[in-house]
Amino acid sequence: METETATRWLTDAEQCAWRTYLDVNRMLTYQMERDLQPFGLTMNDYEILVNLSEAPDQRLRMSDLAAATLQSKSRLSHQITRMENAGLVRRENCESDRRGLYAVLTDHGMDTMRKVAPHHVESVRKHFVDLLTGEALTDLHESLKPVAEQLRGVRGKP
Repeated sequence: METETATRWLTDAEQCAWRTYLDVNRMLTYQMERDLQPFGLTMNDYEILVNLSEAPDQRLRMSDLAAATLQSKSRLSHQITRMENAGLVRRENCESDRRGLYAVLTDHGMDTMRKVAPHHVESVRKHFVDLLTGEALTDLHESLKPVAEQLRGVRGKP
């Protein structure tokens, strides 16, 4: 027989921290999206461009890119189609695995990254980094590290 455990409700301090985190996450994501709009990009587009620009030969298997961006393969496929139509990426067959596909950054995609990256970094600075002291950034990083590690450990599990 299963035993019922009591719910561990959040304390006022825990609730305040959680809600502040949610608010900041939503507002910061919204602002980053707005700041990319003049370039015709979304945060998903930018994240894909960053991943591809940092990959060897500016290419990643679609399955690896889906994992890196936390997107389903189907959603990523639609995203890549839109980005292909914009000339930012192209798909290539994987020679070692006939079923596999690569997403490859095009020259136009790399030029777009070079143009957009300085603006994106300024946006990150303006709306996040420059609002915190170096010590606060270090504390934030250290505070969030165990959360990130735990979530990486459960990723992919239902």
